[in-house]
Amino acid sequence: MAIVERPIPPQARPRPVPARMRAGDVLRVGAVGLRTRPLRAFLSALGIAIGIAAMVGVVGLSSSSGAELDRQLSALGTNLLTVTSGTTLMGESAQLPLDAEAMIERIGPVQAVSSVGKVAEAKVYRSEHIPEAQTGGISTYAARLDLPATIGATLSNGTWLNAATERYPAAVVGATAARRLGIGAAGPDTQIVVGGVRFAVIGVLEPVALASDLDSGVLVGWPVAERLLGFDGHPTTVYTRSDESRLEAVRQVLGATANPQAPNEVDVSRPSDALAAKQATSQAFAGLLLGVGAVALLVGGVGVANTMVISVLERRAEIGLRRSLGATRGQIRTQFLAESLLLSALGGAGGVLLGTGVTMAYALYSGWPPVVPAWATAGGLAATLVIGAAAGLYPAVRASRLSPTEALATP
Repeated sequence: MAIVERPIPPQARPRPVPARMRAGDVLRVGAVGLRTRPLRAFLSALGIAIGIAAMVGVVGLSSSSGAELDRQLSALGTNLLTVTSGTTLMGESAQLPLDAEAMIERIGPVQAVSSVGKVAEAKVYRSEHIPEAQTGGISTYAARLDLPATIGATLSNGTWLNAATERYPAAVVGATAARRLGIGAAGPDTQIVVGGVRFAVIGVLEPVALASDLDSGVLVGWPVAERLLGFDGHPTTVYTRSDESRLEAVRQVLGATANPQAPNEVDVSRPSDALAAKQATSQAFAGLLLGVGAVALLVGGVGVANTMVISVLERRAEIGLRRSLGATRGQIRTQFLAESLLLSALGGAGGVLLGTGVTMAYALYSGWPPVVPAWATAGGLAATLVIGAAAGLYPAVRASRLSPTEALATP
């Protein structure tokens, strides 16, 4: 009896199950386009790297600057208050009373008091041969002996005034004033002319963070200023250190205490607030630069998208061959999406390294503690993955929609 084989209907035939791609396979397939076109991949990744480096660098430098401010304030303290003479109701310059310091010292929470008095008529010159108009914007101040301890000033070289030198023509020069006068180091042979009188420069100050006006000033003893320079003895700025927990209470009564007869003619300020405002300004500028970095990152993302679209057009034959060998649309889509993510991730990693390197180099050069927040690096890498996914999504979908016959028939 003959056996007749009946054909199996198409509906009953088992459908081939496509092989699943493991994570390693996805990475290898996604890296094919990067290996075959390394220059194009490098240039596309470079656009991403520049944007990420700009963002990480801006955040890092801003954080490093903030850390330096915190370090300065920790060293100098935030309990310094300054009392300055303001203006009268008629708009004229007011004066603090001669006993303003003594009255302020009576405030219980006040821990230290010192002052300077500006000698308006005492012009400063390097020598008698300098034209009278070329003062260099340098002011002369009569200073108390305890001024450095109160405001946190230090000397770069030389010594501060003492009980002997405050009575004789000896001066301490601020950092900016020393540069303008061409003074490198203090010494008995280094002399300047103050109010027509020769003074020996016995010290040069470091920049004073909480009293920046003194950087462009020359400080002399209180007695010699009264005796030789026509100083009237009235302080123009009084510096006070107070108990931190009662600082605001002291601030409320300082004006009335310094000048009971006209408290409205007294200005009270907190120098650390000025430093904080300066830092806030820097952070606002950093926000602007961060926006520029975001634009650069967007441009880099457009470059990646352009690269992926061109890659799909150039590799239509490869796509058709893979589809004819059984690759599914999902696998083709995964391949090109993985390629885009790899391209962006390489750019992002390079940008993070570049931005971190620039931050550390500049911070160390400026004497700041280098700080790169972890969220900045993590956010930079996350941003690159988002950019890569967005840039590669359309090309990946477009590649997956190509039929094998259409792709292979394309020259």
